[in-house]
Amino acid sequence: MSSVTPVSVGSFTIGGDHPLVLIAGPCVIESEQHAHDMAGRLCEIARRAGVAWIFKASYDKANRTSNRSFRGPGLEEGLRVLAGIKSAYEVPILTDIHEPSHARPAASVADVLQIPAFLSRQTDLLVAAARTGRVVNIKKGQFLAPDDMKHAVAKVREGGNEQVLVTERGTSFGYHNLVVDMRAFPMMRAEGVPVVFDVTHSLQLPGAGNGVTAGQAQYIEPLACAGVAAGVDGLFLEVHEDPSKAKSDAQNALKLADLEALLHRLLAIDRIVRTASEVRSRG
Repeated sequence: MSSVTPVSVGSFTIGGDHPLVLIAGPCVIESEQHAHDMAGRLCEIARRAGVAWIFKASYDKANRTSNRSFRGPGLEEGLRVLAGIKSAYEVPILTDIHEPSHARPAASVADVLQIPAFLSRQTDLLVAAARTGRVVNIKKGQFLAPDDMKHAVAKVREGGNEQVLVTERGTSFGYHNLVVDMRAFPMMRAEGVPVVFDVTHSLQLPGAGNGVTAGQAQYIEPLACAGVAAGVDGLFLEVHEDPSKAKSDAQNALKLADLEALLHRLLAIDRIVRTASEVRSRG
């Protein structure tokens, strides 16, 4: 594995020789009760699996396909809900921001500020996130080559922040389709940053659902296994107890009941990859 600058989140570290980290939660805050229920169940699953994890959920989905789609509770209410989850379950929080003015209030709650893929070149947003001092997770734009991400990473670093993650979430391939190039993981890791694999968003079929994003959740397991085998530092999964009823990304979310078994398989692959890397490094 390429040498990277590890990133500290809460009580654990992402990158370097550290084990795989899980970022998981519903796509959007559907209600306070639902978000707490999901966080509580995810906390138990992560504990049993022995994996460090970060709870993720959006307070506002500002890039939905249709103006009629559910967006979430908004900044103020959403951050209140996330603060409650952080306190109740003692778990780090990740949420995405879409405007520079949201960076500082979001940073008062979130441990990781996420830059959405469509906004990965927005200089003012990247710099505003950097200046909060929080970890910044930049999703690779669907329209960017892996090595293009060095420019986004540089904007955060030049904003005075070395705490950077880069997330792969698929690349546009024709109409309504995304593909994941496994070469992207070592390419982006070569920039010295930990790399996360957003499996569930990579299985979107953008705009293919007549006003909503369709998806192919049946391929979550093989794609996740391939990414972990390629040496990613973290795995990003949107989960829901009943994906068919999810208010966002229903067709590409992982069913909560399937998460624990998948985690055990992925952690076993991660151990093999890291052991092999240690053997190589010893020559």
